[in-house]
Amino acid sequence: MRAKSTVIQTRAAGEDHQVISLKKDSKACRRKPCPDCPWRKDAVGEFPAEAFRHSANTSYDMSQNVFACHDSGVDHAATCAGFILRGADNNLAIRMAYFRDEIPEVTDGGHELFSNYRDMAIANGVSEDDPILGPCR
Repeated sequence: MRAKSTVIQTRAAGEDHQVISLKKDSKACRRKPCPDCPWRKDAVGEFPAEAFRHSANTSYDMSQNVFACHDSGVDHAATCAGFILRGADNNLAIRMAYFRDEIPEVTDGGHELFSNYRDMAIANGVSEDDPILGPCR
């Protein structure tokens, strides 16, 4: 039986959306971005700006919060493929997971992804001078 990811926090982001933060304690990862993955440039506007404000801390230097795949939900929580590919370079939890060989091969699935969290958040309505983006890497 595969170990389940630990959900650290769940927060509402508008009426129809929530943001799930994970502790990276399992190998559960998406292998490619979902059709409406927020890291995909062709999925801008799928999620409210508040969702990106809630998730900004996943891209802070040495963060241990992991950006969860929205499509996996709470019951089958998994790390987002787009995050692994573009937003996790400075995330301590992901760096340690790579060290423990817990990150599978992940691909962009042929889709253009945002190069970093800041660009993704701004494209989705977060003001570029919002202090929440200040520590983003």
